Amino acid sequence: MNFKIIFLSAIIAVLFNKVNASEWKSYQKDSVPVKAQVGAAALPEEIAPLRAPFTMPQLQKPVFPARHISITSNGAKEGTKVTRAIQQTIEQVHQEGGGTVIIPKGQWHTGRISLLSNVNLEIAEGAELYFSGEVQDYLPAVFTRNEGIELMSLGACIYANGQRNIAVTGKGKLIGPAKGGSVRKQIMTKDVIENVVSYKTPVAERVYEGHNGDIIFPPMFISPINCNNILIEGISLENTAFWNIVPVYCDSVIIRGVTVHSVGTPRGDGIDIESSKNVLIEYCTLSTGDDAFTIKAGRGDDGLRVNRPTENVVVRHCLVVEGHGGITCGSETAAMIRNLYVQDCVFQNARSAIRFKTRRPRGGGGEQLYYERIRISGSKYAIEWDMLGSAQHVGDMASRYPPREKDHLTPVFRDIKIKNITVESTDQFIKATAIPESPLSQVQIENVSSATHKLIAAADVDGLTIRNARFISDSADIHLLDTRNIRFERVQFINPQKKIHTHISGPSSANIKFIKTRPKIPGSKKLLQGINTQH
Repeated sequence: MNFKIIFLSAIIAVLFNKVNASEWKSYQKDSVPVKAQVGAAALPEEIAPLRAPFTMPQLQKPVFPARHISITSNGAKEGTKVTRAIQQTIEQVHQEGGGTVIIPKGQWHTGRISLLSNVNLEIAEGAELYFSGEVQDYLPAVFTRNEGIELMSLGACIYANGQRNIAVTGKGKLIGPAKGGSVRKQIMTKDVIENVVSYKTPVAERVYEGHNGDIIFPPMFISPINCNNILIEGISLENTAFWNIVPVYCDSVIIRGVTVHSVGTPRGDGIDIESSKNVLIEYCTLSTGDDAFTIKAGRGDDGLRVNRPTENVVVRHCLVVEGHGGITCGSETAAMIRNLYVQDCVFQNARSAIRFKTRRPRGGGGEQLYYERIRISGSKYAIEWDMLGSAQHVGDMASRYPPREKDHLTPVFRDIKIKNITVESTDQFIKATAIPESPLSQVQIENVSSATHKLIAAADVDGLTIRNARFISDSADIHLLDTRNIRFERVQFINPQKKIHTHISGPSSANIKFIKTRPKIPGSKKLLQGINTQH
């Protein structure tokens, strides 16, 4: 175990003994779940009523006729490629009025599968469905969206466009495109996508089929586009070539009881909701090579051209075992993300458990974002805002200064509420990197019990309240750069130094208040210039 973690744990043990138990309970307004209560292993049979801080429809699972046809009835045999048999069975069930297509127990090999209305594709327990690693098995190119930009390419391993009442269910396993094949060899990696696919080119002409070894944009694992009334339940996914489950332009989506493993896969996001609305994600377990749960809404000028936000999303009772972000908004947010409610989740070993990302050239952002009863452990940051990105992806736009002129691509994050969270064995509570011309604003964090090495570092924030919190740390430092309207209220800081060091800089820093906090903030006039302290 890391020495710092051992040291911090020892400090916490000593300090907890000095904290009044009833006082500690005052910070725990609602119970925060533990690992055994969340994730795919805890999936209940029925969907509990949906409650959210915004108007949210009570989503219901799609219903299918009692017609069940196995792919073996259309000649599928183990040891052969069964794409044609699967597609024929889907078309048969669709034409007969709907029902369930069964992939039975066994090992099956296929290319791209296209779902049709009123069809449930059931991956039976013991079934393993292996997807081809060769580009030719995903042709012709289909309409899709890759990293927030519309184009024509491979689409998804399980694809649907313009369908309704569809499902992928069962206790079986899906295995993504084989490594070493042309799919992975021909993925476009030479530049960021907006420098390769111009938003000025008509979408029908943005064709990337990979002929003669040319680039392709990799297939997502499961991606319905322009569909409604969708269920994805119970299945396991591994070895994806790209993002795993990605509804695009969809309405009424339920994803529950899904297990994803993509650790080691670059851009191996778990579940990405893109420009869709009325979505429920519950009791899923994700171990990912990139962000785990991700909310997106298009990228840059092409995303603004389409202008379809993501709205009304509930994520609850989910488990992240590993990932870059536990729950992430961005970085493709052009049409805005709003009305997101994340509740009763456990995020472990994520670089940033609650993560917000935008970039100056990508536009959009998020508002009306709510997080409640979250347990966080093993992260670098419990909560992170990164609105600048890296020079590798956005060039000198990643530089904080000078401030840029506001335009249609200036991103914003605002109106964010986080409450009833427990943070364990994490390096830092908050890292907020906003942008001078569009500060992070209207953030409320309350009812916090946190054990971290470091506390808070924030730049370009206008409006942050932390209320009813106890921070146990081995650092006493709070760093604030060009921050204003910052309020710490009824906050206790516990650390070996028994004090707080506030490092406040930047000409915009003002109206920083510490109200009924312990210990009192040091009284140096230079240090407290422009700061209001009340005890």
